[in-house]
Amino acid sequence: MLLLAVDTATPAVTVALHDGESVLAESNQIDARRHGELLLPSVDTVLAEAGLKLDALTGIVVGVGPGPYTGLRVGLVTASTFATVLGIPVYGLCTLDGLAYAAGAAGIEGPFVVATDARRKEVYWARYEDPLTRVGEAAVDRPADIAEQVAGLPAVGQGALLYPDVFTDARAPEHQSAGALAGLAVHRLAAGLPFENGEGQPPTPLYLRRPDAQVPKNYKVVTPQ
Repeated sequence: MLLLAVDTATPAVTVALHDGESVLAESNQIDARRHGELLLPSVDTVLAEAGLKLDALTGIVVGVGPGPYTGLRVGLVTASTFATVLGIPVYGLCTLDGLAYAAGAAGIEGPFVVATDARRKEVYWARYEDPLTRVGEAAVDRPADIAEQVAGLPAVGQGALLYPDVFTDARAPEHQSAGALAGLAVHRLAAGLPFENGEGQPPTPLYLRRPDAQVPKNYKVVTPQ
C-alpha cells in the first residue's frame, strides 16, 4: 500500500505519503491564498523525500471539506486527475474527520468538537464522540449560535482559536494534517468502512454553502448592434 493524501479545504496545503504502517513523508504549508501554487510542488517534495515516483501509488486520499470553494477545488481536482491517470482509487474523507483523528493522536479521547474557519464570521464544525466517531453531519454556523451545543467541550482546529469566548477549551491541532488524513484512510480500509464517495465514484466537495464569487443578478447584457 502506498497512499498519497492531500487536503486544501483549509488554509493548510498539506500532502503526505503513507505506506499503510506509517507516514513516509509529509509537507504542511499554511497559506489560504496559494493552494494552486503550492500543492503540486508539495507532491513533488514528498515523493522526492521518500525516494518514490508517482506511479508507485496505490491510492489517493483527499479531504472533501467542508471548505471555501476555490481552495477545496484545487485538492479535489488534483486528486481525481492523479487517480484517473494512474488508474487507482481515490478515497474522499471529511476534512473535519481528519482533524478529529489527529486530535486523538494528540491525546483527546472525547467527546469534543472540531471547528475550522469558514470566514464570514462563521465556522465549519462537528461534534465527535471520540476521534473516530462523528455525531451527525458537519455544519456551518456563527459561533454564537452554537454556544450552547459546544459549551464545556474541548475543541480543536483554527475555528476554535478564533472564537475563544465560545470555544473555551481550545486544544491542538490547529491545522489539518494529510498524514492524519492518510492514517484515518488506512484505518477505514482495514475495517471495511465507507468513505465520503462511493466505490468507483469521484469525491464530491462538501461546500455547505454557495461560493463567495457569483454572477450578479439582473446584470445588463451588452451585445454589439
